[in-house]
Amino acid sequence: MRIVVDDLSSPEVQALLAEHLAGMHATSPPESVHALDLSGLRGPDVTFLAAYDGRSLAGCGAVKDLGGGRGEVKSMRTASTHLRRGVAAAVLSELIATARRRGWTELLLETGSTPDFAPAHALYVRFGFEECGPFGDYALDEFSRFYRLGLP
Repeated sequence: MRIVVDDLSSPEVQALLAEHLAGMHATSPPESVHALDLSGLRGPDVTFLAAYDGRSLAGCGAVKDLGGGRGEVKSMRTASTHLRRGVAAAVLSELIATARRRGWTELLLETGSTPDFAPAHALYVRFGFEECGPFGDYALDEFSRFYRLGLP
């Protein structure tokens, strides 16, 4: 698997992100969907990664610089053709490595709370993330779960 910093210009990446947003809206009410759209992911404080299996887009993820040595995982998505093949773990590993290279001390994330998100919860826990309360502009919400990973 090849993971690269991506500029979000390819139709395949845009389609995967549209699928991601549609999935978030299918499982949570609109006010509880915190996924970034293309313009948000193109912000100067966001690094977007695309994962490729050969020439096929396998998944994506991003980190957003929150300032003060903190970052947030955003837009983790595995293409339906590549589910349960280690894509999310590979992308998350690279996002964590990116955060460490930048000297961040903490990586945070918000994800859904419904059963559809159970595989994501298991992945984050496997990587050492621990549940925490809301951070930044997030509020306590029954459709959200929050995680934190301290970076040595």
